[in-house]
Amino acid sequence: MAAQTVASTTNSASAFPSASVADTAANPVDLGPAAALSCRECGHRVPLGPVFACEECFGPLEIAYDFSGHDTEELRRRIEAGPANIWRYAPLLPVPADVADKPNINPGWTKLVKADNLARELGVDAGKLFVKDDSGNPTHSFKDRVVAQALEAARAFGFTTLSCSSTGNLAGAVGAAAARAGFRSCVFIPHDLEQGKVVMAAVYGGELVGIEGNYDDVNRFCSELIGDPAGEGWGFVNVNLRPYYAEGSKTLAYEICEQLGWRLPDQLVVPIASGSQLTKIDKGLKELIQLGLVEDRPYKIFGAQAEGCSPVSAAYKAGHDVVRPQKPDTIAKSLAIGNPADGPYVLDIARRTGGAVEDVDDAQIVDAIKLLARTEGIFAETAGGVTVGVARKLIENGVLDPSLTTVVLNTGDGLKTLDAVASDTGLTATIRPNLESFHEAGLGS
Repeated sequence: MAAQTVASTTNSASAFPSASVADTAANPVDLGPAAALSCRECGHRVPLGPVFACEECFGPLEIAYDFSGHDTEELRRRIEAGPANIWRYAPLLPVPADVADKPNINPGWTKLVKADNLARELGVDAGKLFVKDDSGNPTHSFKDRVVAQALEAARAFGFTTLSCSSTGNLAGAVGAAAARAGFRSCVFIPHDLEQGKVVMAAVYGGELVGIEGNYDDVNRFCSELIGDPAGEGWGFVNVNLRPYYAEGSKTLAYEICEQLGWRLPDQLVVPIASGSQLTKIDKGLKELIQLGLVEDRPYKIFGAQAEGCSPVSAAYKAGHDVVRPQKPDTIAKSLAIGNPADGPYVLDIARRTGGAVEDVDDAQIVDAIKLLARTEGIFAETAGGVTVGVARKLIENGVLDPSLTTVVLNTGDGLKTLDAVASDTGLTATIRPNLESFHEAGLGS
């Protein structure tokens, strides 16, 4: 793939496991159908292990599977008989067969809401608009999915500490998963995150460290810590465990298709932070087609960014393959990654599927949060405001077809980002406790 980011935050010296990690090539781990790690750039394969960059070209590694010999109908029956969480898809994930018996926060199987009220507001045909509401996960964001995957890899590779760099939601998910599994946790965040996310990350009792700088600075520091003796025995879910962690986002694609009656949606609107969620949703859809679980037909994926941190959107609109880093300045802090690692792959997917990448400003984000809450009773965090806002903009511009089945993702709970809407949301009126005051306020029918 020709597309490249301008600068990488990865310290290549730390991309390979330290001597303290078990030799997984000599002692292979049981991670179900996962067969190897494969480079997304050159295709070079290495055994499963806590590595994230190719030793040949330093491209990103991802899980390669062996799905040979499967029976489609038996696989479908097994999935449908599984637990109401992501482990119903264990046969398609890099996890051991007994994963459901281990202490984990068991995220997933969140609601796919048929959003007819929102559809009327946006001019979408009745019955065609859905919101995949991932605020129902244990720590109220989709990050529980990816952390659950990373935790199982951490167990397999003998790590004792779970860590991450985070814009907020991931920190809480790591803290909760580590507490449940009996791991130590130490997570790193920008020092100026929303207070709700700081409290939610800290309450689980792990170590929470603020870094002076933005998310890209935090991520750079974590990459350096992996190569330091102080980081020995640490599983960084979105660094040295990233290939496994990223697979958790595929379960969004699996659930959406199953909840639609084993059908592909025509259009999806997905938020972009690092871009990994969007690329793995695409991977999940392609796997379902490969396995015969859904009919092979076209679908379009649209990426959504906040205007104040929109490097992928800017590259898409300019027709570039290069994603130029930006300094984030937006209320959508969970998406505020100025140098998104998967940005070039997002561009490829948007163009290949006939989708697009668009952005909305902070005022449009707030308006979209309120619109979703008012029409469907879903209080989204700012990332959800971005996807709804972008969906509305794409419909108005004639880019998104209102007659096709469309799924918009809400990836987190609005209670985490109250500051975004607090300034102009509050009491309708304050009255005395009597009917006269009630009628004076004009509150009667």
